[in-house]
Amino acid sequence: MKKILNIGLSALFVTGAMMLSGCSDKFLEEKKNYGNYVAENIYNDYTSAKLRVNTMYNYMLPRANNSSQYWRFPSTGAADIFSKSTEEYGGFSNFTNPNTNIDYNNVEDLFHNELKIRSSPWAYLREVNDIIEGVTASSLAQEAKNELLGQTYFWRAWIYYRLVTTYGGVPIIEKVQDAFQGDSGGSEIIVPRSTTKQCIDFICADLDRAASMLPSKWDQSEFGRITKGAALALKGRTLLFWASPLFNRADNTDRWEAAYQANLAAKNELEAAGFGLAYENAPGVNGAGWNKMFLGADDEARKEAVFVTMYNTLDPNANDDISFNNSWENSIRPSNTGGGGGKEVTAQMVDLFPMADGTRPTVANGYKTETFYANRDPRFYRTFAFCGTMWTFDGTPSAYKPESYTYPYDGKSYELWNYTWYKESAKQQDSCYTGKATDGVGKGCVYLRKGSADQGLNVPATYAYTTTDGFKRSSAPYMEIRFAEVLLNLAESAVGASHNSDAMDCLKRIRTRAGLPAGADGSYGLGTISDRAKLFEAVLYERRVELCYEGKRYDDCRRWLLWDGGAGQGTLKGSWALTGFGGNTCTYLGVKPLKGTRRQGIELRLGDTYLADMTDGVDKTTWPAVFNARPDALDINVDGIKDTDTKMAALISFHQTYLKRKTTRVDGDEVYKMDWRPEYYFLGFKVSAAKANLSLPNNIGWLDYNTGRMGEFDPLAE
Repeated sequence: MKKILNIGLSALFVTGAMMLSGCSDKFLEEKKNYGNYVAENIYNDYTSAKLRVNTMYNYMLPRANNSSQYWRFPSTGAADIFSKSTEEYGGFSNFTNPNTNIDYNNVEDLFHNELKIRSSPWAYLREVNDIIEGVTASSLAQEAKNELLGQTYFWRAWIYYRLVTTYGGVPIIEKVQDAFQGDSGGSEIIVPRSTTKQCIDFICADLDRAASMLPSKWDQSEFGRITKGAALALKGRTLLFWASPLFNRADNTDRWEAAYQANLAAKNELEAAGFGLAYENAPGVNGAGWNKMFLGADDEARKEAVFVTMYNTLDPNANDDISFNNSWENSIRPSNTGGGGGKEVTAQMVDLFPMADGTRPTVANGYKTETFYANRDPRFYRTFAFCGTMWTFDGTPSAYKPESYTYPYDGKSYELWNYTWYKESAKQQDSCYTGKATDGVGKGCVYLRKGSADQGLNVPATYAYTTTDGFKRSSAPYMEIRFAEVLLNLAESAVGASHNSDAMDCLKRIRTRAGLPAGADGSYGLGTISDRAKLFEAVLYERRVELCYEGKRYDDCRRWLLWDGGAGQGTLKGSWALTGFGGNTCTYLGVKPLKGTRRQGIELRLGDTYLADMTDGVDKTTWPAVFNARPDALDINVDGIKDTDTKMAALISFHQTYLKRKTTRVDGDEVYKMDWRPEYYFLGFKVSAAKANLSLPNNIGWLDYNTGRMGEFDPLAE
């Protein structure tokens, strides 16, 4: 397979093509020596112009493995600074750490970064504008122009969506700027910040252009390219942001209606093109279809993928520049599988999911925290892995096999047993301490399982397992926008615009696909909801469950001001105080503010009488009384999950006899609780951005480096 050469304006990376095609030779075929082209000829040749567009996919497609380049890629579900600001992970981010004050010196820079290619959104914007100008002025046929321009207008909207939802209004730049024009030292290229409303209109106009030019669906060989439905879905998400309390303090229903119409148009377009809820009519056992959807296993799974990044399993050490691996599977697998060690979830998330009948997990509805794993929503079992369950895989990690006990270590029969023990009884009770886990697992916690390629699903493995790399070479796709989110965006905007029946229909469809029963009243556990605030809360609750660990919760919390309900906004500026939503969104929704709370972990430890030296080098997995009492592990691909089902009942009995649920600290010293300052809802500019543009005003609530005064730009002003 040939490499693509430099074509003058910027390097074209083969990985950009790989993300789209899944290693398609057709997509990577080198037809000409583009290094000899001058810029104007690049756009007169369809192949080279298309490669320019492909470069933007390489630059800007979201990355499932993102852990630090927040300015470049959105949160995708890892334990990053955004997810750790919510209930999903423990450990304070800078935003929520009560001992950290953020100012223009240490704020995350999603605006500026270094002003060079691959280091700044503004550098990307210049590339996009260059493509738009070049293709528009080219001699290509109009059909070819539309195909290329439609994708490029989407990417320009994506850049602005990321900036505007974070900072409010930013400079709108629609053309390639020439830094050497005139004699003013470049002052004529400085563009002032536009209002947020002007930016929202600009984003929507670009997405409308994109939608008018793009196909509803590409050929299978081009799967992953932006479609008309993807453009409309991003427009719907953008207008939902604009209608939410973050921007809509007075609860203007016209904004909700606009968001509703946009999301309805996206839903209708996507369904007409063959997109939809994957496995909606075949949920399978315990949400098997819901799980397979994340793996892109077949055409049915791909129905869900609206805005998607594709990966491959090629060896990154092969030096051919075309490997592009998704490391998510590796990151969530426990250490004794050869994985990266796993991701610990919080008790707040475990205790959040509905019961098996769709009702909330309350004592009145039969929820028992000690046996938290029984009688839950099917999505629970596909999202979390807990002690006593099978979590099989295609591989045999013999290099990781502990020598201190006999264990069926073939991946096809892997069982997760990770209860813990302690040396001292006092530490058994103390939340400061965690015990030593059995079976060489390392952590006695509840693990994140979502998106895992469980071999029990009977689909081809998405990874090429090796004992040296574990699961790192995975081709599982990452969906930045999937159809379920489109339905949830529609549901939320429908509530705001008083289309309540549409909102309920969307929620019921999502629960149908999850495998929840309709129930006698046909509400799928939702009951009858007529109150607007309660219906809003029901939608946000469903988002917390359906979209958890997909990088969406932080923005939902920002949109709804959920750290404090909006308290303190009026102190930043009087007109910022909420006049809608009852004056406080948390009170309005009936939810507890995140500020002032703590996250906890869950550990299943052995009972009080089981004490042993944890430093003697002996793994107590073979502790006879406990080891021999282990029941058959629960196989969620075939076994029932009600507490009366045979295997579940046996697991409950084992836990009740030998184990106890322990709350552990994941937020450190208990004197510290989640914090949040009112100005964090809109970020301010880092000092590097201010130095690069001396006329750039900072947001209200943030000190302006250039003036030495508090920022004066109002993200809420229209």
